[in-house]
Amino acid sequence: MSPNPLPPSGQGMPDLEIPPDVVIEYVNMVRIAHSPSELVFDFAQFLPGTGSAKITSRIVMSPLGAKLFHHALTENLTRYEASFGEIKLPGGPTLADNLFHSINPNDKPGA
Repeated sequence: MSPNPLPPSGQGMPDLEIPPDVVIEYVNMVRIAHSPSELVFDFAQFLPGTGSAKITSRIVMSPLGAKLFHHALTENLTRYEASFGEIKLPGGPTLADNLFHSINPNDKPGA
C-alpha cells in the first residue's frame, strides 16, 4: 500500500496564524516565469507615469502547488462574482499585444 500524501477526506485545513507584524502589500502587476520544477511569481506595484514597477514580493511554488492555487483562485473568483457581479476586464489591447505587437513595415521610427 502506498503512502497517501493528502489528508483524509473531511479533515479541514490547519489553522492559519497571522503574525502581528505581517506586511500587507497592494500589488497590481505580476510577472510569472517557470522552469520544469517551479513557477515564480514576482508581484509588483506599478505607478502610471513612472516607467518602472517595483517588485515587492517573490513567491516560488511547485507546479502542483501552482495548479492547486489556480483552482482555489478560480473557485473564489466564481464565488465573488456570484455575490458582487461579474468582474469586467478592460477593453483595448492586452499586455501581450503591448509587449509583443507585430512591427508594421510602414511605421516610421519614432512615430
